[in-house]
Amino acid sequence: MSAPLELPVLVLNRYWQPVHTCSARRAVHLLCIGHAHVVQVDGEEKFTTHDLGSWIGHSKGIVSEEMIHSVRLALLVPKIIVLSIYDSLPRLELKFTRRNVFLRDKFTCQYCLKVLPENKLNLDHVIPRDKGGKTTWENIVASCVKCNTRKANKFPQEANMYPANKPFAPRWRPLYGLQENGLGDESWAHFLHFGKKESRKTA
Repeated sequence: MSAPLELPVLVLNRYWQPVHTCSARRAVHLLCIGHAHVVQVDGEEKFTTHDLGSWIGHSKGIVSEEMIHSVRLALLVPKIIVLSIYDSLPRLELKFTRRNVFLRDKFTCQYCLKVLPENKLNLDHVIPRDKGGKTTWENIVASCVKCNTRKANKFPQEANMYPANKPFAPRWRPLYGLQENGLGDESWAHFLHFGKKESRKTA
């Protein structure tokens, strides 16, 4: 299991819309400086929000592996926080980064289909840059060093190497990459799938 402070937390804007995720460490920091409240995810007070003081009180007597311990108290790791001042809407596009390409391609070389750790993967331009290829979602795939070297700056038809999956720009979602790796929490479902009808309370 991940260390408690590194567990993912769903972040909602002040309109209760999911905008991104952060680590529990970051969530607790936001809670401590008053920029966020914790959303309770179970019990009769489900969807009640807690400031730092009430969350400390709620955490008392709870026995869980997901606790943050200090000399003076034990704090339950939040699952969801709602920001007090952030009212921006969720992004519509996923940021193009090396890691997000690897997440899209599931850490799999798109030529030999080997699943590899991040430090064993490279980015490959399907259409080489020196032949007009752009550094975009639609022209970049994950590849291992061996396949990347073998393809070099050739067109796919020249190297007889074609990506197993056509590269595409993935749709943004708050937990991009987390579900694929078995992370995230079932308590997030209410905010990520709006089919359920549940009222929420506020403190």
